[in-house]
Amino acid sequence: MPRVTLQLLAGEFAICRLAPAEPVPAWAGSAVFSAGLRTRDELCVLCPAENVPVGVKHERGWRILALAGPFAFTETGILASVLTPLAAAGVSILAQSTFDTDYVWVPAGQLDAALQALAAAGHAIRR
Repeated sequence: MPRVTLQLLAGEFAICRLAPAEPVPAWAGSAVFSAGLRTRDELCVLCPAENVPVGVKHERGWRILALAGPFAFTETGILASVLTPLAAAGVSILAQSTFDTDYVWVPAGQLDAALQALAAAGHAIRR
């Protein structure tokens, strides 16, 4: 399995669920991390927890590990090399991919277990 370097992003993040026809709200924007994913059933917004207004359905308390990319689309096993040790350690995740790299969200309460599992698998962690 490939070994990668992961950067722990500062701050707490949230996953929000909005109605499928809603526009991506301005409060969702962030230079650190933000994303909007629309399906026919929902608009999912990923952003800093501090940005989420009262009344929005969300789950906060997530931390983000960014894989140091970029990775070519022809490279295989990159994300699996990170997710496999997390699954073995019982760490819940949300994975988000961009053109250049991947981001793995872990619950803040499981962050220490996640970092230990990743280090044991040979990955480097930058804080």
